[in-house]
Amino acid sequence: MPRTRAGGLYARCTHRRRRPHRRGHGSTIASVVLYTCPFGTHGGSAPGPLAHPCGRAAKALDDAGHAYETKQVKGGSLMLWTLPSRARDRAEVQQLSGQRGVPILVMEGGEVIAGTGRIVEWARTHAPASA
Repeated sequence: MPRTRAGGLYARCTHRRRRPHRRGHGSTIASVVLYTCPFGTHGGSAPGPLAHPCGRAAKALDDAGHAYETKQVKGGSLMLWTLPSRARDRAEVQQLSGQRGVPILVMEGGEVIAGTGRIVEWARTHAPASA
């Protein structure tokens, strides 16, 4: 998988449902980015409380037809062995949102939507940009 360097840290970056939006003569508008835990966008289809929060956010974006990129960051809250390095691993997420928890959705203009419920609500109430 491709890796991106952000803030001196390496994070896996996967592209899902990426449809570049064009403005004018061939210039590409930056897409939104969904930051997830290492589990990524899996588990969003599971019923109710069994659904993984990052997967639920990704599924809501997919169901609504939004184009986005995903970026996985290390450090899981339920993985005790990651606690010592969690601050370092999630420094970019904390800088963007003021918290270390994921998922967060970073919009083209820099607006940040934090938390599964808020991302799901945003995906349902905002029409995707036309391709």
